[in-house]
Amino acid sequence: MPGTPQTAPEDRGDDMGQDDRTDPATAAFLTHRNLLFTVAYEMLGSAADAEDVLQETWLRWAGVDLDEVRDQRAYLVQIATRQALGRLRTLGRRKESYVGPWLPEPLLTAPDVAEDVELAESVSMAMLLVLETLAPIERAVFVLREVFDLAYDELAEAVDKSPAAVRQIAHRARVHVAARRPRGVVSPAATRDALQAFQRAVETGDLQRLLDILAPDVVLLTDGGGVVQAALAPIMGAGRVAEVLARIADLATLRPAQVNGHPALIVQLNGEVDTVVAVRVADGLITGLYAVRNPEKLSRMERETTVSR
Repeated sequence: MPGTPQTAPEDRGDDMGQDDRTDPATAAFLTHRNLLFTVAYEMLGSAADAEDVLQETWLRWAGVDLDEVRDQRAYLVQIATRQALGRLRTLGRRKESYVGPWLPEPLLTAPDVAEDVELAESVSMAMLLVLETLAPIERAVFVLREVFDLAYDELAEAVDKSPAAVRQIAHRARVHVAARRPRGVVSPAATRDALQAFQRAVETGDLQRLLDILAPDVVLLTDGGGVVQAALAPIMGAGRVAEVLARIADLATLRPAQVNGHPALIVQLNGEVDTVVAVRVADGLITGLYAVRNPEKLSRMERETTVSR
């Protein structure tokens, strides 16, 4: 129908949703769709906004003369990056008026994401929060260079800067992230062990058990977005965090899940997803808790989201 906007094709998971009738533009988009989503999500921390970036990318890609495109992957990443940068600036203004702590939108991910250690770290709650401290252009350059290994000339085209400027931005972003990222690599098994001990302590309401698994300087961040009840400031210290968590023992059901490539817990009330709790672990103790309660950020917790590099 003339004038009707085209909708971005979905990756249905069945051979990338392609068949013999798929046109070249659609086939290329579907081939790189998961990569484009991951790029946008790591830049924005929002799956809903990443999907919007995919739609905008598709609308521009559908009008491109493929005979003029040397590297389809790089070209698609360039389009998606520019769309995400524009949206990132809008999100920054939106976050300024956000009620309480802002946390990334959690993603239910397949277990095999954890096998790619670099990808799992890059989409973790802890890393996404570190990326929030970067300027938009620094975030784009860091994600594309450090996570997706784009060459500097490709990066320069994607962010509309000279290769020399991009190198300086990349160096500055690396230093910034290195100073703030969690120290050391924690295995999925160690995180699972800590999470299981944490789950048992919460389910029994055992305050001492909670204190035993929480680091003395643990920090709990709760994101309710002003929609549901949540602490409006970080809760710090094992004693205060344990007291808050011990109150939910009789109210909720906890189940383990893979969230953003790492073991996490889904809290259910009356059979509905109420909260997603991701953790940061060091030396066998939980040092950070990220509790997402904002219902607008929990809509994707019923199905797995595919992320890839």
